[in-house]
Amino acid sequence: MTISDTAPRLPEAGRPRGQPRGWLVYCLVFAAWLGTTAMHIPDGYLSPITSLVMFVLVLPFWAVGLRRLRDRMEARGIPLIALLAAFSFVIMMFNVPLPGGTTGHAVGGVLAAIILGPEIACLAVSVALIIQAFFFGDGGLLAIGANSFNMAVVLPYVGFAVYRWIAGHRPVESPRRVVAGLIAGWSGLTLAALVAGVEFGLQPLLFHTPGGVPLYAPYPLAVSIPAMVVPHALVASLVEGGLTALVVAYLQRAHQPVLLFAGGASSQDAAAGIGRLRGLWVGLAVLVVATPLGLLAPGTAWGEWNAGQLTLRGMAFIPAGLRQLENLWGAPMAGYDVRSLGNAALGYLLSAALGILLVGLCVWLFATLVSSRRRWSGKVKE
Repeated sequence: MTISDTAPRLPEAGRPRGQPRGWLVYCLVFAAWLGTTAMHIPDGYLSPITSLVMFVLVLPFWAVGLRRLRDRMEARGIPLIALLAAFSFVIMMFNVPLPGGTTGHAVGGVLAAIILGPEIACLAVSVALIIQAFFFGDGGLLAIGANSFNMAVVLPYVGFAVYRWIAGHRPVESPRRVVAGLIAGWSGLTLAALVAGVEFGLQPLLFHTPGGVPLYAPYPLAVSIPAMVVPHALVASLVEGGLTALVVAYLQRAHQPVLLFAGGASSQDAAAGIGRLRGLWVGLAVLVVATPLGLLAPGTAWGEWNAGQLTLRGMAFIPAGLRQLENLWGAPMAGYDVRSLGNAALGYLLSAALGILLVGLCVWLFATLVSSRRRWSGKVKE
């Protein structure tokens, strides 16, 4: 008997009773518009040594994720990974104004962890981050390890641990799971912000000139930690938690086996009837079309300023390492823009569509690798 055999029948509409059909799509777009604070660390803010250490730290998590993907995920479940990776990519393109003249965006890593498990969620979010860095200049190449550790390791692993702790062994339809999703989203993003703040704040302490002038990020711990943690804890993490809880509630109505995969259920059960998740696919499509709204927010995210922006913000000096490394990589569509089009909104929309295609291609490559290794292992055993 499969999980799908024991699950209660759900309304075909796949939405909370009494709610209009556009309820989920509206809430997804509204949550994206509210946004959360960014943590894309650019090149130049972390020393090369720090970047190397963070990359080494994240490597074991990628290895565990690949092993988990190979052992647990069937080919039919790959579209679910693609959906969540694409959602993470697109949601991070929505910038909104925050106090102090900065902007922010969402991540979606805890939601991916609740559905896929933190190991595979780590891969999904990392794919989105790597594509953002290479093609769109959102986050530095040297900082891929740090950004992946913060948003693809700390965020999903902490969020998933909190979710499992609160949800316990409650039935999949229990309202407690929705509350767990809310608190997990808040906890995961807040802890990830704390780690990013520590990474920023350690730079002037560890890497400076003999005269004490910082070489990379100029913000001490007393500045970087509050600047990263407070906006998240008060606003950003609440939005991340609310978005997570919203989708968990939707999945309880639309397709419960998806919520059971991370706990050990078969990926075939999760993949069966995946068409019931049309609300999530429609939500993703709406977000792609709406991405130009992210251009309306003035300013940039805290800790993502280049040398010129630091000068305009009153910085008396530009750290030498930051100036040297900030232009390390010239992304082909930097800033999610296609200058030849002469239209920023169209360029942003095209970037979203291209990003989705690239995420899908990478997920397909992972799927091909997994299938090949599984077949090869089967032949060896025979």
